[in-house]
Amino acid sequence: MKIARIVVTLMALVGGTLPFAAYSQDEAPDQGLVADEQILLKRVMEDKRSVYAASLALSDPESRAFWPIYDEYEAKVKTLDDRFLNLVNHFAAEYDTLSDAEAADMLKEKMDIEKERMALKQSYTHRIAKAIPPKKALRYAQVETRIENIVRRDVYSLIPLAH
Repeated sequence: MKIARIVVTLMALVGGTLPFAAYSQDEAPDQGLVADEQILLKRVMEDKRSVYAASLALSDPESRAFWPIYDEYEAKVKTLDDRFLNLVNHFAAEYDTLSDAEAADMLKEKMDIEKERMALKQSYTHRIAKAIPPKKALRYAQVETRIENIVRRDVYSLIPLAH
């Protein structure tokens, strides 16, 4: 079974309303596609930022405390997202010929990414809880979890199970 490479699709799902696009596993991503991914990622980050701004209704002093922490967190999450997208691309490229050794390596990388993401989330949520009022910090954590769960559900539904 051939599967499509889904980097752009994954990025579109993160944004929820972004256009759907993909390239076949026989095509190598070109510079134009990489640039498109970066544009989509920028849009996703802007949309996510808007959701937090509306949900948290931060005062000016709260905004000055919150946004630098949030931006730092998102920059670190981006490196994990990039690793995940590389993993998905590797899986797509190897799907029909995936060996047990490759599967074991992919599983380890997947688990490492998840572990690092959770540690990062806990660390930055703790920092945010010190920077803004407790109810708003809880609301932030709830919104972050909701967004994360929606994205994970949509992304993982596109990735076929290893065979």
